[in-house]
Amino acid sequence: MTKDKPSRAKPKNNDYRAKDIQVLEGREAVRRRPGMYIGSTDQRGLHHLVYEITYNSIDEAMAGFCTNIWVTFCQDDTIRVEDNGRGIPVDIHPSTKKAALETVMTVLHAGAKFGGHTYVVSGGLHGVGASVVNALSSWLTASVRRDGKQYQQKYKKGIPSGAVEAVGKASDTGTTITFLPDKTIFGESKCDFNTVSEHLRELAYLNKGLEICIRDERQDEERTFYFEGGITGFVRHLNRNRVVRHRRPIYIFRTVNSTIVEAALQYNDGFSESSFSFANCVNTIDGGTHLTGFRSALTRVLNDYARKNKFLKDDESNLTGEDVRE
Repeated sequence: MTKDKPSRAKPKNNDYRAKDIQVLEGREAVRRRPGMYIGSTDQRGLHHLVYEITYNSIDEAMAGFCTNIWVTFCQDDTIRVEDNGRGIPVDIHPSTKKAALETVMTVLHAGAKFGGHTYVVSGGLHGVGASVVNALSSWLTASVRRDGKQYQQKYKKGIPSGAVEAVGKASDTGTTITFLPDKTIFGESKCDFNTVSEHLRELAYLNKGLEICIRDERQDEERTFYFEGGITGFVRHLNRNRVVRHRRPIYIFRTVNSTIVEAALQYNDGFSESSFSFANCVNTIDGGTHLTGFRSALTRVLNDYARKNKFLKDDESNLTGEDVRE
């Protein structure tokens, strides 16, 4: 006895040709599948837009050219991010034959983060951030102050409304990006002032000497973050409700070739560790080789010190990683 095989519906059309292959590029791909670029289209995705533009300013700060960043939530739901960096270049890009500003704002994977000449380190979506934000906005205006002039270009849903134009004089340098997230993509989602503030506070701790101001014109609220001590201040902030075992956090800073390593720790009265690791200002919530390497080095150094100073006898076992991080 044989069982009948399940019947399959006959295909309506078995004509499968090259014309059936759909190619989505650039702006169209972003608008069709925004989750691939910003994770979601809810409030978290909306916050991601803010962070991506902010990370461009952070890159300028890490390169030593930016000291102030201003983030503003306007009453009409537009978002403005301004910095006093060098300003995005506006001269013609040799490959695209368009202004560099337009290239950065409209071409995926276009930016100064890839070659390693302009930015040794950088955060964000690695060259797609600004163009993704542009594509997912109803409109966006990019204003650049550099070379004594103010330049501007406007976009609608990622498409330039005109060429980059000089609209006035400028006595300083910097970039201002103002955009309105597209409601057909994000619905009625609104940015949460406290959530974004906490992220910007974190970025200020990671970039000592950088001042970040966030304003919310919707509810007349403003916060400014500036931490001269950098990550040592971050550790103190994390331990603010703990009894600490030593007043000053232990701080390590070293540059090896082009890699900068910075670490801070402070023991408290708790029995479990709290570790926060970052790579180029991006929170690596699942750790990584940088955190594993730090933990291994800490365990090895404290064991060497304990042996050298006879805190551990020859017949005693080494301290474990959990011992030294408790």
